Amino acid sequence: MSMQQAMRQMPAQAGREAVGQGEALAATSSDEAWCPRHVSGDTGSMLLRAALRRENLQQAFKRVRANKGAAGVDGRDIDETSRHLAVAWPGIREQLLAGTYRPSPVRRVTIPKPDGGERELGIPTVTDRLIQQALLQVLQPILDPTFSDHSYGFRPGRRAQDAVLAARAYVQSGCRVVVDVDLSKFFDRVNHDILIDRLRQRIDDVGVIRLVRAYLSSGIMDHGVVQSRQAGTPQGGPLSPLLANVLLDEVDKELERRGHCFTRYADDANVYVRSKRAGERVMALLRRLYAKLHLVVNESKSAVGSAFGRKFLGYSLWGERGKVVKLKVADKPLAAFKQRIRELTRRSGGSSMPQIVEKLRTYMLGWKGYFNLAQTPGIWRGLDEWLRHRLRAIQLKRWKRGKTMHRELTQLGAAPSVARQVAANNRRWWRNSDRLLKTVLTIAYFDRLGVPRLS
Repeated sequence: MSMQQAMRQMPAQAGREAVGQGEALAATSSDEAWCPRHVSGDTGSMLLRAALRRENLQQAFKRVRANKGAAGVDGRDIDETSRHLAVAWPGIREQLLAGTYRPSPVRRVTIPKPDGGERELGIPTVTDRLIQQALLQVLQPILDPTFSDHSYGFRPGRRAQDAVLAARAYVQSGCRVVVDVDLSKFFDRVNHDILIDRLRQRIDDVGVIRLVRAYLSSGIMDHGVVQSRQAGTPQGGPLSPLLANVLLDEVDKELERRGHCFTRYADDANVYVRSKRAGERVMALLRRLYAKLHLVVNESKSAVGSAFGRKFLGYSLWGERGKVVKLKVADKPLAAFKQRIRELTRRSGGSSMPQIVEKLRTYMLGWKGYFNLAQTPGIWRGLDEWLRHRLRAIQLKRWKRGKTMHRELTQLGAAPSVARQVAANNRRWWRNSDRLLKTVLTIAYFDRLGVPRLS
């Protein structure tokens, strides 16, 4: 029996499915989401029952499958979990409604950060990801409208690019000093009691609160040993971004009350002011506000300075003739892009040209899609030319012998003198591919192979 067949046997309730778009699910008007907050009887509250209805679970399962992801501590992937839940789900559902369900520990995974450190992720089991996603689809329409308009991270219809555009608008209006705040290990330091208190102020529902608390304290498995967790919400679960917004919205509302220009994406916040003295006052305020939430400001990465000297979500600002504020890719992301291109276009990689092009397409289209706000056509043209230079060098090396180079270049329409000169220096791939072959292996030539352009 498949997961879909098992869900058809679950009791259905009226209501519309949530449709996910962007970084979070779009707000829905599900009838079950708008229910009385206090429920008598068992801990299977109305909100929890709404999350566990058949249509909502089917939508959640589609989202979990689309997001793919690794297996949790139980070792079951999505298909294996589907077969397992076909038998085990009725019992799990009863535990959820009774308030006795205990989530599995998350699996600890670390990934390298661009600055050289490591980011810790906690990977829940597929079953727990399904339950969290189902709960998210019910809570999102209730909680999201209460958040500040200056918050852009993991919200329906909002993107990181929207936060960047808002930041540029503030600077263009004259707020040329930025209070750039970075929180130290935010997801590892979230205080469970404070978070539950802030969530209870918005969702006074015992079943949901108890389940969220269970997920917060589910523990972490590292090398086969389960470690208890007194603080933190692991990155990797569907609920974590929503819970982060619940906690940090308190700071947003205080900044709004004071009339500040600011933008926040998850735990990255920038406040824009007109003088450094004002910026120092705002920085002191933020330290106090975050301290009340038991969060720590990373002093080495936080600063008050010129808005043109800081990066935000991969972008930085530059001024055209000192008046018009424009966007560009910040230095670190640009260096990381070039390093990745070098890795994908190594001449000793052993991959064929179609394989190299396909890997480039996958990486470049995603990168270009995110940084398409950058207003630097000259940099894009330079990167395009540099990339084609590397590809020409690869092609020359693939031809190996001088005779092959001469034959292939002649067939491509190269002048006889150019073909002879390249063939005579057949080991100088980089120099030949730059000066002599621009008119033969042109950008249009690589366009036919499917190499994307940045410019």
